[in-house]
Amino acid sequence: MINWIRAIDSLNKSIGHSFAWCVLVLTASTCFEVFMRYVLSAPTAWAFDMSYMLYGALFMMSGAYALSRNSHVRGDFIYRSWKPVNQAKVDLVLYIIFFFPGIFAMVYTGAEYSFQSASILEASVNSPAGVPVWPLKLVIFVAGITLALGGIAEVMRCLVCIKEGKWPAREGDVEELEVLLQQQHGNKE
Repeated sequence: MINWIRAIDSLNKSIGHSFAWCVLVLTASTCFEVFMRYVLSAPTAWAFDMSYMLYGALFMMSGAYALSRNSHVRGDFIYRSWKPVNQAKVDLVLYIIFFFPGIFAMVYTGAEYSFQSASILEASVNSPAGVPVWPLKLVIFVAGITLALGGIAEVMRCLVCIKEGKWPAREGDVEELEVLLQQQHGNKE
């Protein structure tokens, strides 16, 4: 099971890191739009559409990455005081009752919605540039698939924890600066 967890986490890490580049493109396009609008008084017709599409893609496709890194927000002031086995049991039940039905609804409706949009090559009617929106709608379906895979990995983590009494280690990736500074400060004392 650990190998499957690592494989799914690795896939979601790769996807998350790939879509993280949207931040640079989003920043560059926004700076270009600000320059065009306020310096040259010649705003672009595509900048607003590009910004919400890139942000939407970034947000949707980073969900599974955040799940694999245990980075989703949770109100865990009681949860964190429990034994890992109890945490895993509660997580397992919550994944089955809430997570998977929601994700399966996202995949099912996202597939119908996005494939219909792609079949007609849907473009934005609200945009003066008429930018295509079907790629963004396809992201809904793909994000649902990656979240479903991530949920399967989380369920496997719960089963391993219930069996072994401790959570399996998550692979390291990017640490917040605050965490790194605390580790450095702790090592000096």
